[in-house]
Amino acid sequence: MTSTALDHGHAHHGDHGHDDHHGHPHGWRRWFYATNHKDIGTLYLLFSLTMLMIGGVLALGIRAELFKPGLQIMNPELFNQFTTMHGIIMVFGAIMPAFVGMANWLIPLQIGASDMAFARMNNFSFWLLIPAALLLVGSFFLPGGAPAAGWTLYAPLTLQMGPSMDAGIFAMHIMGASSVMGSINIIVTILNMRAPGMTLMKMPMFAWTWLITAYLLIAVMPVLAGAITMTLTDRHFGTSFFNPAGGGDPVMYQHIFWFFGHPEVYIMILPAFGIVSQIVPAFARKKLFGYTSMVYATASIAILSFIVWAHHMFATGMPVTGQLFFMYATMLISVPTGVKVFNWIATMWRGSMTFETPMLWAVGFIFVFTMGGFTGLICSVAPIDIQIQDTYYVVAHFHYVLVAGSLFALFGGFYYWVPKWTGVMVAEWKGKLHFWWSLIAFNVTFFPMHFLGLAGMPRRYADYPMQFADFNEIASVGAFLFGFAQVYFIFVVLIPAMRGKGEPAPQRPWEGAEGLEWEVPSPAPFHTFETPPKLDETATRVIG
Repeated sequence: MTSTALDHGHAHHGDHGHDDHHGHPHGWRRWFYATNHKDIGTLYLLFSLTMLMIGGVLALGIRAELFKPGLQIMNPELFNQFTTMHGIIMVFGAIMPAFVGMANWLIPLQIGASDMAFARMNNFSFWLLIPAALLLVGSFFLPGGAPAAGWTLYAPLTLQMGPSMDAGIFAMHIMGASSVMGSINIIVTILNMRAPGMTLMKMPMFAWTWLITAYLLIAVMPVLAGAITMTLTDRHFGTSFFNPAGGGDPVMYQHIFWFFGHPEVYIMILPAFGIVSQIVPAFARKKLFGYTSMVYATASIAILSFIVWAHHMFATGMPVTGQLFFMYATMLISVPTGVKVFNWIATMWRGSMTFETPMLWAVGFIFVFTMGGFTGLICSVAPIDIQIQDTYYVVAHFHYVLVAGSLFALFGGFYYWVPKWTGVMVAEWKGKLHFWWSLIAFNVTFFPMHFLGLAGMPRRYADYPMQFADFNEIASVGAFLFGFAQVYFIFVVLIPAMRGKGEPAPQRPWEGAEGLEWEVPSPAPFHTFETPPKLDETATRVIG
């Protein structure tokens, strides 16, 4: 059924889990036909890193153009292609696959399962991403260049784009199918394959946040598919969903898109909350404060995320009643988010804290994500939002929650679990340098954008008047520093760790870490938990 059937019940002990097999392929076949959750998790993580670099190059193109007023290196059309593709690639190519990769690697280990429920579907849902990514990136080389309608793909712009728009729509369909399959796999794995004694309320927070995220994905990916399919039929089949000339309504596209788009931003942050909820207790050497309230807060965020979508649309001429509803609903969603932040702080309160690299990323996440949350809360106030709509204030806000939110949590998770993945410890100085470099460069890049936005600089413009020059210059310097920090990460941290260079990791590299993933040797053997483990009453240790 799963890849564990390849190897009939031979449990492996010791650190040499990768070379004592018969029956599973080696070389390219091992990766191409991969059904093992660890291999597929690795593939997802490497894919997302590649897309992060491509998206990052586009971002640096944008910042290079904005370094000085006037048109420097590209025309406005190419600039808009860069902004559009940067957004789409980062959201669908970098952040989401990275979290799915984490889920693949960790959820079976955390719940004591032998593998994911549907191993071949797992392989298929990964390999779908490759043609989708090629279609997306390749759209730059189609006549007229890449889509330039903004990452939200608003009509009527999308109805006027060249053939690359169709390639983009097709790519997003494929990525959506991949996400839905991955989500079904995660839900079935968590609900059906937990080790005996691992009740739902004893699961690690990362497994909980992913269970809820997977339901969100299944609910909203078809909505996006609907919106872009209507765009496609408007473009080629004579329908007029979003074309006013035929009685359609471009604002309807916004409603459909944001009904997907708002839960989507929580899809990108809930697994990050799960990672931080694993790291903070480990380095505070305490149990997570308010575990039950964390689970309920995660669920409430997910439910509320469906009724706040039109806060992206205050400037579309919505009736006042509508504005009030979406304003209060948006403010309400900050309550469960605040619960999480207070719980993390309460976990740290009077704990015996140490600040190894994963903890630095987690604390950095809490600090900067909270700032991003507050700037978002300000956007929820309709009269203010109408002033800052489509300015750099909004760009600053969502980069604070997505870069310093999702990305920082992913880095924290990487440093936390990498000893289990590779069997080597990353030198603390390397990780700490990466953290401080990234944190400072990030704030130098995005903090000035709040002021640019409040002063009225619109986003997606390739040129700007002189009064915005200083802050743009600072932001561009910060962006290049941030980009180089990630190059440093790849060459100094990641590649040596993957090659096994470093001191060998013990089975429990972190003193306070709890959970079943720390019950297997480092690096984790190819097959784990072939027979369900017997758990102690806390469901964090294996007995015997």
